[in-house]
Amino acid sequence: MTRFVIPLGVFVALVAFLGVGLSLNPREIPSPLVGKSAPDFSMPQLRDPQNAFSQRDLAGQVWLLNVWASWCSGCREEHPVLMKLAESDTIPIYGLAYKDRRRDAMAWLGQWGDPYQVTGMDESGRVGIEYGVYGVPETFLIDKKGVIRYKQIGPLDDETVHGTLLPLIRELQNQ
Repeated sequence: MTRFVIPLGVFVALVAFLGVGLSLNPREIPSPLVGKSAPDFSMPQLRDPQNAFSQRDLAGQVWLLNVWASWCSGCREEHPVLMKLAESDTIPIYGLAYKDRRRDAMAWLGQWGDPYQVTGMDESGRVGIEYGVYGVPETFLIDKKGVIRYKQIGPLDDETVHGTLLPLIRELQNQ
């Protein structure tokens, strides 16, 4: 009888761990950067490659950094949400074209619309690595002091924007 108790106990423990793992939301991967200063970057602008886009240019304001690519299906899914958010003029949205080609990114924005104040070209993916990007799309909310306050992995949807992002944006803008 005892020879069955140990394997049964191990089996029950494994089922419990599996159950907990399956109940977790994969988009809620904690980022070690939330609560820390956003990494410095300087990269060429998508529309004007002779000019640089730098996070230092955005100091003193609350802003969103949306990491996207023309080859990303999730980016196409979230794009109407970003367009609505940009039209509301609630917060400036800046883009990071991640591991993309300039002509493809320009064509994509021409076809679907451009919600971004400025888009930086991260062709090598180096800036994305500094921000701990797992994949695109990802969105970062950065406060007036340059501290990352929120990270969304995967496409933004209306529920996340209205339930999480907008209340946090209002709070940060009033600080």
